[in-house]
Amino acid sequence: MAYPLESLLRPAYELRAAAVSALAAVGVMAKPTIFLLIPELRWGLAGVLLCHAAWRCVAGLRILRYRANLRRQRRYVVASEDIPWSAERLFLGRGFHWEQRHTQRLHEARLPEKQDLLRPGLIGRTTEFLRHLPPEHSAVGGDPAIHGVEPTESDIWMDISDRVGHTLVLGTTRVGKTRLAEVLLTQDIRRGEVVIVFDPKGDIDLLRRVYAEAKCAGRHNEFFMFHLGHPEFSARYNPVGSFSRITEVATRIAGQLPSEGQSAAFKEFVWRFVNVMARALVALGRKPDYEQINRYASNVEPLLIDYFEHWLDGEPGAAGWREEVESMAIDKKSLDKGLQSRGFRAVTLVEYARRKKLYDPIANALASTLNYEKSYFDKLVASLLPLMEKLTTGRTAALLSPDLDDASDWRPVFDWASVINLGGIVYIGLDSLSDYEVAAAVGNSMFADLTSVAGSIYKFGTGRGLPGETPPRRIAIHADEFNELIGDEFIPLLNKAGGAGFQVTAYTQTWSDVEARIGSQAKAGQIAGNFNTLIMLRVKEVATAELLTSQLPEVRVVSTIVSSSV
Repeated sequence: MAYPLESLLRPAYELRAAAVSALAAVGVMAKPTIFLLIPELRWGLAGVLLCHAAWRCVAGLRILRYRANLRRQRRYVVASEDIPWSAERLFLGRGFHWEQRHTQRLHEARLPEKQDLLRPGLIGRTTEFLRHLPPEHSAVGGDPAIHGVEPTESDIWMDISDRVGHTLVLGTTRVGKTRLAEVLLTQDIRRGEVVIVFDPKGDIDLLRRVYAEAKCAGRHNEFFMFHLGHPEFSARYNPVGSFSRITEVATRIAGQLPSEGQSAAFKEFVWRFVNVMARALVALGRKPDYEQINRYASNVEPLLIDYFEHWLDGEPGAAGWREEVESMAIDKKSLDKGLQSRGFRAVTLVEYARRKKLYDPIANALASTLNYEKSYFDKLVASLLPLMEKLTTGRTAALLSPDLDDASDWRPVFDWASVINLGGIVYIGLDSLSDYEVAAAVGNSMFADLTSVAGSIYKFGTGRGLPGETPPRRIAIHADEFNELIGDEFIPLLNKAGGAGFQVTAYTQTWSDVEARIGSQAKAGQIAGNFNTLIMLRVKEVATAELLTSQLPEVRVVSTIVSSSV
């Protein structure tokens, strides 16, 4: 029978009625004559009384069970091999669909006058005491009433097609974000998807879990580990070595420089300068990397000399240019002020091309950099040099600027296009606790590279340049400590990469961390709008909680009052 008010937080009066009916059934069976019954009717009446006792007992036990659930910490443990998975759905855990009645129940459970009913009795307190004795039974934490308002829980699944809308996981520290990530990426690995895990802290337990799941799924040969904290074992990766358009090299590097106020002009100059260097390196048959960019940013003359010699060797109008350059006499005082501080060889080549009226767009752009007086030029690129120093110092340099000609270096080299075509699994440990600046720079570079790859897949599909037809792949990106990784490079990845099969799952503690990192509330709102699925664990910040509560419908909560009248 449905009642307007459930009234589940009250003494279990039904048990008294059940006890009375049971006793009456015993009395009827033992002494039917006391109740003025003929012996033949006692079985029927006793049966009716026992049925009534059972009915009221079930109702009373339901009350007791509900009250016990409100104070019981639910511990849910599942072994790795028992994690359910499906090709069409994603398993999230156990729970229930929240309705108005659950809001009503939670409101009643938190009323002050109901607290006595929620305190465990003697048996309950003894059980709780014994439960905390073994060390393996750690406290689950949280408010048990939130789960206790629904005694029956079931497995919760979401449609796998919803993941391309991206997922945001919010929860304060030590509440299970990484454990949830393990549950999700375990299923992604078993489904055969491309899995990319970004872990700014470099959690060794998460690394072990990813590798163990890859091995269990028979995919350990597809596994790559990139870890800034363990360069001796890490795979190598060139963040600017793969691109669809040469301008992407400059965009990935200059995009990490400050762009507020007067810094915007310097950022534009750095972009042009890096773009010129990248074009020259590609024309010379060299793959751009951070070490070369850092070297030529400090002194561009060696690159200019190499390119001019390469260009003039193939220029029809520059036959015999080496002899002419050797015999040229140049009065530096007659040159522009910027050229007067430059080396003789570089100045001679530039002057030779000018006198011969030879033109090449890359050579002309390189020559224009010499027109700046050297000390002034160094000021213009001053913001670039610290960034390059971060990425080319120590053992990190060999990871980010791999020497492909070194046959003695056994560490593999990967790029995102190859990983996706292979169907690989990549763990990225950025070791941000040791060096936050380098971790952020490398993470941003990787996201910019991934965005470029997503654009290529969107236009040409997977397997570009490979023989045969490559089936489309889903690329599952798990970004732990998302607030430490996010930058302007991440926004287009969320906006447009869904069409290329990218599905991003981001984990962070509070939304304010994201706003502080991105530096703009409008951009943070733009990012939040691209996460179609929100998973929220325990949070402390009200603004973070409102990301969820503001999207829920309002419901009516009924209150009861005690009144008397005559």
